[in-house]
Amino acid sequence: EVQLVESGGGLVQPGGSLRLSCAASGFQFSIYAMYWVRQAPGKGLEWVSSISSSGLTTSYADSVKDRFTISRDNAKNTLYLQMNSLKTEDTAVYYCAAGSVDLGRRPPGQGTRVTVSA
Repeated sequence: EVQLVESGGGLVQPGGSLRLSCAASGFQFSIYAMYWVRQAPGKGLEWVSSISSSGLTTSYADSVKDRFTISRDNAKNTLYLQMNSLKTEDTAVYYCAAGSVDLGRRPPGQGTRVTVSA
């Protein structure tokens, strides 16, 4: 059974940092590209960042470029998202997913909530 378990969210002040993790199991993590999406209150899914299976290629939405860093540890079957200089507009539930980006349906994990507020 494919499982993706996100963690690391929380309440942080503007300008702060958080590191999200996504623990994967039930599939061969190392051969899949991975990505993060987020869903702000009352809005649809927004793609945040992607990373290739090897970790050598990454891409970011303009809204998070130069502030967020995606990475992965294939030995630990874990995906990460380092978020710095957080803004109130980063408030959302963050989800990880495998394969090609699909904004048509919410990924299977429970997500991790990030709230950026003073």
